[in-house]
Amino acid sequence: EKPHKCLECGKGFRWISHLIRHQRINIGEWHYGCLECGKSFIERSSVMHHEMFHTGEWPYECGECAKNFSWSSCLTQHQKTHTRERPYKCLECGKSFSQSFCLIRHQVIHMGEQPYSCRKCWKNFSDRSNLISHQCLHSEEKPYKCGECGKPFKLSSYLVRHQKIHIGEWPYKCPDCGKSFTESSSLNCHQKVH
Repeated sequence: EKPHKCLECGKGFRWISHLIRHQRINIGEWHYGCLECGKSFIERSSVMHHEMFHTGEWPYECGECAKNFSWSSCLTQHQKTHTRERPYKCLECGKSFSQSFCLIRHQVIHMGEQPYSCRKCWKNFSDRSNLISHQCLHSEEKPYKCGECGKPFKLSSYLVRHQKIHIGEWPYKCPDCGKSFTESSSLNCHQKVH
């Protein structure tokens, strides 16, 4: 049951807090601003997480691979990737996930629902975070600067990947030729060559 309806689009929500959050997105109301770069967010927790990218504050370290995280909950979820624990299973296709929100995001695909739309190019997304990342690509703004060399980046994830080069972190090694990579996705692409 979803008794709380958005008067703008008719979408229903189980909780009033989710309706309020949805309405803020619709009208472009972003209350919390980053003191470092001015980027705005709907929720206080989001701006706090964002500001950690500027300060480089990543206090939670994985004992398995030494990767750092800004929140203990993120570390806990990450650690499931090492154990291959995937307790959340999609009843539609059988695919399993390590995190419940990944399963929920995946299930939207089966419904064909893509409620998040880019107002620049009208491309639709099933996930709000994917829309936000996509919108950064339309902008010329590069708010994330490397403290080591000053190179600017559009996305914080691009900066994090770049910073691994400065600290010499190349944790993903090809077992066939020994070449190392900063990202597991780069290693996967490389391994297709062998």
